[in-house]
Amino acid sequence: MKTPEEILQNYYGFSSFRGLQKEIISTIVDLKQHSLVLMPTGSGKSITYQIPALIFEGGTLVISPLIALMQDQVDSLKKRGIRADFINSTVTKEKKGNRLANFVKGKTKLLYVTPERFRKQEFVNEIKKANISLLAIDEAHCISEWGHDFRPDYSRLGEFRQIIGNPLTLALTATATKEVQVDILEKLHLNKKDVRIFHQGIQRPNLRLAAKDVWGNSDKLKQILLALNEYKGSAIIYFSLIKTLEEFSEMLRTNKIEHTSYHGKLEAQRRKVIQRNFLENENKLILATNAFGMGIDKSDIRLIIHAEIPSSVESYYQEIGRAGRDGNPSLCLLLYDQQDLYTQMEFIKWANPSYDYYDRVYDILQNDADKVNSMGIEYIREQMSNKDRNDFRVETVLAMLDRYSVTKGEIERKNLKVVDKLHLNLHNKEFISAKLLNDNKKLLSIVNYFKEVKCRRVYISEYFGFFDEIPCGNCDVCG
Repeated sequence: MKTPEEILQNYYGFSSFRGLQKEIISTIVDLKQHSLVLMPTGSGKSITYQIPALIFEGGTLVISPLIALMQDQVDSLKKRGIRADFINSTVTKEKKGNRLANFVKGKTKLLYVTPERFRKQEFVNEIKKANISLLAIDEAHCISEWGHDFRPDYSRLGEFRQIIGNPLTLALTATATKEVQVDILEKLHLNKKDVRIFHQGIQRPNLRLAAKDVWGNSDKLKQILLALNEYKGSAIIYFSLIKTLEEFSEMLRTNKIEHTSYHGKLEAQRRKVIQRNFLENENKLILATNAFGMGIDKSDIRLIIHAEIPSSVESYYQEIGRAGRDGNPSLCLLLYDQQDLYTQMEFIKWANPSYDYYDRVYDILQNDADKVNSMGIEYIREQMSNKDRNDFRVETVLAMLDRYSVTKGEIERKNLKVVDKLHLNLHNKEFISAKLLNDNKKLLSIVNYFKEVKCRRVYISEYFGFFDEIPCGNCDVCG
């Protein structure tokens, strides 16, 4: 049997492990101990389950919420000669069957799936037959309602673990507070005493963390131009609103700054071209909403600017983790304009419809399904007396009904229908109020990050429950 070091050299071309990688792999392979891993974006979490997958006799099932990312990872593994595959909604029925059969027969070492796959009884019937040595759960924060990207199917992973025989489990995330960590273990039906928790902290000394108090777009533009002049190379400037992004795009054109823009309203093919061009250095500067960046494996990003404040420390931490992966100096700059708080407060309101709002939309879908599918989302808006086109509560409700498997189909394809009762969480006044309070606390956390008077790196570490950091000397507060 090859050692982890030999596999690392032969398949990945590296002579040594980074950070906590070796210790995590040893815990999984030698001690067979369940583990929860908290490591920054870009620190190499995937190797901690990919290498054990090549050592274990059985297969490794990888749960991931990101269809594009799992395809990229599988393509990368195949180029290295590693037998890996994925099953998701983009794959034909015939290929799904073949890929699942190959995994069950032991021909495939790693199989990537979304948690929604366990909704399919035919998948459940077959996956139970597989010899699964390791269950790897990527983006594990999605398990918790109190995380920043909750997905209901993730919260059922404890049930799914039981279906496949409660295998050795490795949960991985870049962002989880103490509360979320506890929730992850509970939802996976894991006893804390049986789990080794690894947390690497924000040990990225090459990242300079800074925040500037600004007033209005002209002040923001000034700070952006100064940063672009000082930190040459690839850069991402994040915006909360597409409208603001487009305004700054025009201002940068006026200043003859070459760039491109990326946001959710662009066609899928256009977004793929922009992403590829950025990776290949054809575009050095991207103006983007948070729709951009997940799965971006680019080592030489010198500059991340948040031109509008993000919704939480979690999302901020995940996005700045894309800078400086090559170890060279990089700047992570937050531009704080008090007015931008109102935008995030509106987002929070839209993301937390009241329980009676859920009731009313649910009734419309049940009683007027034909009209909904004929006239689209505007029909629901009219019935809800929703005149503000910037109010996205209807979109939130539709998304949550889908995530909780209350509905099936898509309103765009005119085949949306109710298939289950309204989930208890969406009909529970106390739960919805608690979530609203939690989202407001997350927004307050990013305000406190801006106001930090000790060290920004220490603040982030303490936010996630890491108390072993010392002042970094490389932020605008302490050095």
